Amino acid sequence: MATVATDASGISESQNAAAAEDGRDVVFSVRDLWKVFGPKAERVPGDASLTGLSADEVRERTGCTPAVREVSFDVHKGEVFVVMGLSGSGKSTLVRCLTRLIEPTGGKLEIDGEDVLAMDKSALRDLRRHRASMVFQHFGLLPHRTVLDNVAYGLEIQGMGKAERRARAQEMVDKVGLSGLEKRRPGQLSGGQQQRVGLARALAVDPEVLLFDEPFSALDPLIRRDMQEEVVRLHREEGRTMVFITHDLSEALLLGDRIALMRDGEIVQLGTPEEIVGSPADDYVRDFVRDVPREQVLTVRRAMRPAEAGEADEGPALAPDTLVGHAIEAVARSGGAARVVENGRCLGVVDHACLLNVVAGIEREEVAA
Repeated sequence: MATVATDASGISESQNAAAAEDGRDVVFSVRDLWKVFGPKAERVPGDASLTGLSADEVRERTGCTPAVREVSFDVHKGEVFVVMGLSGSGKSTLVRCLTRLIEPTGGKLEIDGEDVLAMDKSALRDLRRHRASMVFQHFGLLPHRTVLDNVAYGLEIQGMGKAERRARAQEMVDKVGLSGLEKRRPGQLSGGQQQRVGLARALAVDPEVLLFDEPFSALDPLIRRDMQEEVVRLHREEGRTMVFITHDLSEALLLGDRIALMRDGEIVQLGTPEEIVGSPADDYVRDFVRDVPREQVLTVRRAMRPAEAGEADEGPALAPDTLVGHAIEAVARSGGAARVVENGRCLGVVDHACLLNVVAGIEREEVAA
């Protein structure tokens, strides 16, 4: 199975091309970022004899633990960038490095072209208060304050007047679906409601970027699904840039425009959900996505074949980004092939056979062979 082509930074070529075409600005730019814990950690990134070793080998030789290793990616304005991995993969350390809640050991880190690693304490405070807000797994609400005052807390820290910050907080309470609960204390709320307060508090300061560090991991499944849908809704309405950390593949596929899959501090594959599921980079990724219902992630662009005589003008028309699951319904209803059409041009067709091949994980090249 073919892997996704990447540039030297590990970024998908198709994603670079798409970003260039639509003119999206880069919000976070990360290059060769390292975070090493331990004595004299700064020696590890620059030592060629250590950089190729496993984490266990580095630990044995130096007493240091590399939590993030040569990580590179861009986060584009308006996208949901998901960092996914198992416990200990380095994903939470990585997101904390973006605002220097954890100090990186080496590499380059920029926000809107500004060097984050060169920021003084004042600039860092501005970054954390105004430009990038964090939503944590543990809500961190102040138990003696009402919902409204918890939401307004960040604005209070900024020095905003009471009337103005309470009005802004009320807007955010309404936005996240907590209207009528403004006067309650955190102890009177469910877990999902408390997480909505945390989300409203992050939104209240109107940040350029929202950073989520496994915010829904402790919630019950139904409440978690509600919160995921809330994030989807907010992103659809506001188009705000988001970096979302999770260990849950289904959550990553639901939320992410792109996904960076981490293992042992490194990004093993970076791409769209369709690229991750349809073209796993190695056996580790392949095993990770093995149980994903492919028809719910892959599109007809991946499934289509060239149109034969007469097929380009007949049958139902589908957009290239139509999910295979929806295309199966369309083909079943029509009884024949469906056309994949973009800007009035037929790109190819999909029939029962090629759609089922996608569901079964059989690539077109394999079929042709």
